[in-house]
Amino acid sequence: MAGRGRALRTPLSTSLPRVETYRQLAERIEALPPAGGLRTRVVAVDGQGAAGKTTFAGRLAAALGGAPVVHTDDVFARVGHPWWPTLESDVLAPLAAGGPGVLLIEGVSSSRRAIAGRLAYAICMQVPAGPRMARGIARDGPESAAHWGRYEAEETEFFSADPVWERADLVVDGAPRVPLDPEAEYLRLR
Repeated sequence: MAGRGRALRTPLSTSLPRVETYRQLAERIEALPPAGGLRTRVVAVDGQGAAGKTTFAGRLAAALGGAPVVHTDDVFARVGHPWWPTLESDVLAPLAAGGPGVLLIEGVSSSRRAIAGRLAYAICMQVPAGPRMARGIARDGPESAAHWGRYEAEETEFFSADPVWERADLVVDGAPRVPLDPEAEYLRLR
């Protein structure tokens, strides 16, 4: 919410951290207007590599009735660096003319400063480096271990210059150690 001039959504409880449901989040998002001249509510799910962004976005998309999800990794795989201009031209620009009711953009830096004014809602996943690296290697295979130091350095540099969590409407613990149903619930940190 910070910096976008919209009224803060009133949470059900002010005690943090707290368990919330994807359905509750979907209802909050569906009640928002589109932002920045778009006709679609764009929601970013951001955070460092292996923080749980894809899983969270998939569960939120289901709670939103099957909202489409754009994965920034797919854009990068198609065009390489720099990939952001392609996301702007192929995904965001057409939304000024119309589109789905809600579109999720999921990936590292998906709520970057360049898009902040067009986001109806920004989510940032947080997980400590050790568990993220373990998840990433388990997901991408043992040969990826040699690259994680470089990924971590690149992400640290980006997030140092653009601390997306400061603008996030919601900060989520991507590795909660409290009892919850991970298919239906998440742990809100802020």
